[in-house]
Amino acid sequence: MIQRQPSVRSAGNGGQPLGHASLRRANLALVLRHLRDEGPCSRADIADSTGLHRATVSSLMAELLERGLVREVGTERAGAIGRPRRAVALDGSHVGALGMEINVDYIAVHGTDLSGRVLVERRIGFDAMGHGPDRSLVELGRVTRRVIGDMKRAGASPGGIVVGVPGLVDSVRGIVAVAPNLGWHGLPLAERLRAELGALQVPVFVDNDANLAALAEYAFGVAAGTPDMISLTGEVGVGGGIIVGGRLLGGADGFAGEVGHLPVDPAGERCGCGRIGCWETKVGFSALVRVAVRDQTYGLDGAPAPDPDERATEIARDLAAGDRRMADAVAEVGRWLGLGGSILANLFNPRVIVVGGYFARLAEQLIPPAQAELEQLVVAGPAARCRFLASDLGFGAASRGAASMVIDHIMEDPTAIGSAPIAHNIAGQRI
Repeated sequence: MIQRQPSVRSAGNGGQPLGHASLRRANLALVLRHLRDEGPCSRADIADSTGLHRATVSSLMAELLERGLVREVGTERAGAIGRPRRAVALDGSHVGALGMEINVDYIAVHGTDLSGRVLVERRIGFDAMGHGPDRSLVELGRVTRRVIGDMKRAGASPGGIVVGVPGLVDSVRGIVAVAPNLGWHGLPLAERLRAELGALQVPVFVDNDANLAALAEYAFGVAAGTPDMISLTGEVGVGGGIIVGGRLLGGADGFAGEVGHLPVDPAGERCGCGRIGCWETKVGFSALVRVAVRDQTYGLDGAPAPDPDERATEIARDLAAGDRRMADAVAEVGRWLGLGGSILANLFNPRVIVVGGYFARLAEQLIPPAQAELEQLVVAGPAARCRFLASDLGFGAASRGAASMVIDHIMEDPTAIGSAPIAHNIAGQRI
């Protein structure tokens, strides 16, 4: 699991000993993580492995059983003689985690139970940019209510919801500070979505979509476990999630990773953020469509955007058919992708740059020119050993990362399940 350094806000005890409630919560988390990592085992084995007193483990296990987070799965013997030990295992089949993403042209959903069993996964086409924040929140609420119903019918109620948004997010307060490609500013998305859900009373949190995609790549993707990596979203805009030493880089205000707005061409196109020549004006999906298919736009100037996966499939089909203009446009995007990648490689020295979204769908044509450009421009040259890799998580990486964030939080605070609603933030704990 990706490491998260607590934020200043969470370090409120000033180094003093933990209170009883905090200590018990920490011990519950320790036992639950042990079962997740090691699989079914007895109470005595947990005590031996964690250093907790056996009576303490028994008490903790009773609470976890009551909350439905573990279950007894049979007996095991310690050697040829001796009393059988009752084994316990992580359960949580009734506890759900709902991850969502709202982007320019779709809403993605990934719902699982605590064990990671996928309960619901879908992407719904929706013109969020064209509909504006108010109608988008109504639609997001409608989709969320329907998905929660689906999850409950599958036997799990969400213990939390995390929504990914392409923009600058104050994750502690659940506010979208600015999402240029959506045209949102100062939107209290968490509060508004909770209001849309009404009596459902599910905790809601918000984070940057690229950070959530990076969490998914680190946990499940083609470079899973790589301690120094960068994940790039390939959408209308381009976002980046940066992992350094196994930790997600958030920055002083949680706004790190806005790589799509690196200035790369002072004489270039105007970006959705209002500036000239941002990187995403060269490598964003709308930029590719603008160059390759001049009589069409994608996600620009209020034009309705088709499903990005379908549009990427069309482009891949044109490439396979030998469309020369399309091939030249993709190669040009690949070179700009490599140029921006070299800047990131010089700054963060990652081992891999994982490209998702449409980048991954067109990886066969995009990555060779991107890799060549990166190797030419990176200061460390071959010593940097940084390479582009195509994600295999599709356009749902952010929603999958959002669901995993909910699960991580439940693992860190089991008291959030079967008790009062979560009273502190899931997101926002980064370097």
